[in-house]
Amino acid sequence: MSDADLRERVQRALTFEPSVDELHIGVVAENGIVTLTGHVSSYAQKLAAEETVQRVRGVRGIAQEIEVRMAADKQQADDQIAARALSIISWDSTIPDGKVQVAVHKGWVTLNGKVDWFYQREAAAAAVHKLSGVTGISNLIEVTPAIHAGDIKQKIEEALLRSALIEANRVEVSVHGHKVVLSGRVNSWIERGAAERAAWAVPGVVEVQDKLAVG
Repeated sequence: MSDADLRERVQRALTFEPSVDELHIGVVAENGIVTLTGHVSSYAQKLAAEETVQRVRGVRGIAQEIEVRMAADKQQADDQIAARALSIISWDSTIPDGKVQVAVHKGWVTLNGKVDWFYQREAAAAAVHKLSGVTGISNLIEVTPAIHAGDIKQKIEEALLRSALIEANRVEVSVHGHKVVLSGRVNSWIERGAAERAAWAVPGVVEVQDKLAVG
């Protein structure tokens, strides 16, 4: 596929994604690497644009350079954003009470703390990324599992075999303590993401290095 064809595919995907206003987004494609430039009105749109491009066949990598520029009436003071972030996190039953701390500087939210599971770490970021005034998120929450899983590799391989989205025999799993490395080759970004999610879902995993090649 030529760079021009890939660029057109990406632009078309952004146009038909209802959660993204593509009017001010620029797209450059080179050797399967797509660079997104321009600006959007919220951090949620920035994430949605990246997720949309990941689903386009032929995309091998993404350089995300979109800026978040909010209208004056949408801007919030840092203390207001922090208060709203803490409130929405407290309402999420998947996030343990008192485990996540929030700091905000010029709209950029930094999350700290310790949780037992990766999904709790991701839930905290997902809870705040749609808040008005947020320009970005640094998720520094640590996953410190309460359980000790000596058979992490086996559990991940079993999870890969159960997934209809993954050709498990093309994914190699290596485990170093609680850190997992995925290598090999998959057919699409969707399959790559499914393999990574399968690894994170296993108890005891605190880090996943995704070295899977797409194509």
